[in-house]
Amino acid sequence: MSDDVAGTAGYAENAAQMIEQSERMSFADLHSDVASLLPEAPALILDVGAGSGRDAAALAEMGHSVVAVEPVDELRNFCSTRHRSSRIEWVDDSLPDLNVVRSMNLAFDVAMLTAVWMHLDTSERVHAMRQLSSLLLCGGHVLMTIRHGPVPAGRRMFEVADEDTVQLAADCGLRCVYIDTTGSIQESNRNQGVTWARLAFRRN
Repeated sequence: MSDDVAGTAGYAENAAQMIEQSERMSFADLHSDVASLLPEAPALILDVGAGSGRDAAALAEMGHSVVAVEPVDELRNFCSTRHRSSRIEWVDDSLPDLNVVRSMNLAFDVAMLTAVWMHLDTSERVHAMRQLSSLLLCGGHVLMTIRHGPVPAGRRMFEVADEDTVQLAADCGLRCVYIDTTGSIQESNRNQGVTWARLAFRRN
């Protein structure tokens, strides 16, 4: 599907490098600040833009069931082999529509979007937030990270103001319960001034 998803530009060509970088970072290091928002296992978690499958695998090891969405064939094929688990269902789908996921008629405790949101333009983000809210159980959470800084060559990214994302979420019935900004874990990104915003929203 990746050829049809504008936000995945550059990912298939650089899949091997991205997998190597992703697998070097642990779930705990990346998500410790919102770990308290994860429900006790077993829960049903939607991992949108699953990439190498690192996060989906970690969540499955915790005892959660995961629907892992990844539209880039090269990434999805890797993660479904490297991180094979009966608790993970790998899905070829993408924001803003998530048509395949919506056809499953599931309600999720958590939706995770790690390094995904900035690939969507303004209209796509509006539609995507509505879809995410509709897929959550009451009391469920959206956990996302947003990249700020220079756009890598060949990628489709937008500068997304954190306050705009908070307002959009509120318009879709999602209350912000956590927001913070930190430097990139990767030294090369830090040297370029890349920062990451962490936002967590709770469905009312």
